[in-house]
Amino acid sequence: MHKSVLITETIEGLALKKGDVVVDGTAGSGGHSFQIAKELDGNVKLYLFDMDEDALIRAEEKLKDTGAITEYVHSNFKDIKARLGKLSVTAIDKALFDLGLSSPQLDTSGRGFSFLRDEPLYMTMARDITPETLTAMDVVNTWGEENLADIIYGFGEERYSRRIAKAIVDMRMRKKIESTFQLVEAIKNAVPKSYLHGKIHPATKTFQAIRMAVNNELPSITQGVTDALEMLTKGGRCAVITFHSLEDRIIKNVFRDKAKEGTYILVTKKPIIPSKEETKENPRARSAKLRIIEKI
Repeated sequence: MHKSVLITETIEGLALKKGDVVVDGTAGSGGHSFQIAKELDGNVKLYLFDMDEDALIRAEEKLKDTGAITEYVHSNFKDIKARLGKLSVTAIDKALFDLGLSSPQLDTSGRGFSFLRDEPLYMTMARDITPETLTAMDVVNTWGEENLADIIYGFGEERYSRRIAKAIVDMRMRKKIESTFQLVEAIKNAVPKSYLHGKIHPATKTFQAIRMAVNNELPSITQGVTDALEMLTKGGRCAVITFHSLEDRIIKNVFRDKAKEGTYILVTKKPIIPSKEETKENPRARSAKLRIIEKI
């Protein structure tokens, strides 16, 4: 069961009104959109985006009895402006981006997002994988050692990135790396024994970095959020939940630059973080940060 993070704070921060046109850039399992529809008694038009077709199916099932008018868009949120344009939508009242993976993606997708299950090493949001689809298997078996190290350090902020990259290359020279557990083995072989017993799993940062590279996540965040901000009506708000310092830095900078233009105001000067109660109930929420901005 997926638990939407910072849901109360997000709903309150969006200052929703009946009749709003709302874009959910990351539908996930539909948790935030469901709460929006519930808050407005179904009097809302929701456009839900997701690259994961399975996520859209889950969201549609969750929202079917809310009374909300819904449109499900199988697309990366970086294409929000173009895809909404095709639907004759040129302005929106609210926008929401929850940049974390949903629990079904981590736990049951079978795509290799989790280092706790032995699955094919895909890490792509695409449900139907073709020879043209970039996967984590491609990354770990074909990218150069230096490139791997740069990705693992740059996207994962992993201090042992060079050692891990070398271990990956050494392993693939003996056999192709095709599963999550093979990658975990390479990582564990590369890092000091003390690192194996830290607060987080030793594979956390490397898996995160490779997933971000496979799905081109950081450039997509900048593009999608910037376009959504430009489409906001006067008084419209955008809320973004991040789970990684690089993501939060991007949102902080985008929001700061927009505020400097004089046509936007920061609703949250500092990010809102989950309460101790929420992180206790849902440990995956511990790194979440919520930022909100309003068009004036």
